[in-house]
Amino acid sequence: AKVSDFGTSKSIALEKTHVTTRVQGTFGYLDPEYFRSSQFTEKSDVYSFGVVLVEVLTGQKPVFSTQSEDEVRSLVAFFLLSMQNDSLFEVLDRTVKDGPKTEIEAFAKLAKRCLNLNGKKRPTMKQVALELEWIRSPAEADAIEQCADEDSDIDDPIELSATASCSTSGLILNDSVTLTLD
Repeated sequence: AKVSDFGTSKSIALEKTHVTTRVQGTFGYLDPEYFRSSQFTEKSDVYSFGVVLVEVLTGQKPVFSTQSEDEVRSLVAFFLLSMQNDSLFEVLDRTVKDGPKTEIEAFAKLAKRCLNLNGKKRPTMKQVALELEWIRSPAEADAIEQCADEDSDIDDPIELSATASCSTSGLILNDSVTLTLD
């Protein structure tokens, strides 16, 4: 089953910054930057994935009818407004509400970053994958927060464990498995 419109973006040569193409994809998942620039980038897929994260949190479709059924709403706008108004827990799906509050909040903040209107400010998919893994492993959260402002090469192997330290090359977690993201 296809989850979303991932792959709408095309890989391009390093010297190119974008590629122009005709619209392909499902409304609700499309990067809003596309409507301004007519260009997809790798960050367009990050936006689409952010929509999926919000679907997981809320149990809603990207475009949905209100309770009165006479109005259609954007899930992204609805979610971002709830984050702005500190009412996240009011819009969560009932199956999600019972989860650990800190993990739900971290998941929602990640979704919000993926949905940034400025594609350059969105994380990469590798960063999203790492952050989702960290959310799943709360013991690593303190180390991640301490290193969040440091520059790192996301392609470097990262060792996962219960202890961590920061270095100029990024987050280094000691005494466990090494993962390389390709």
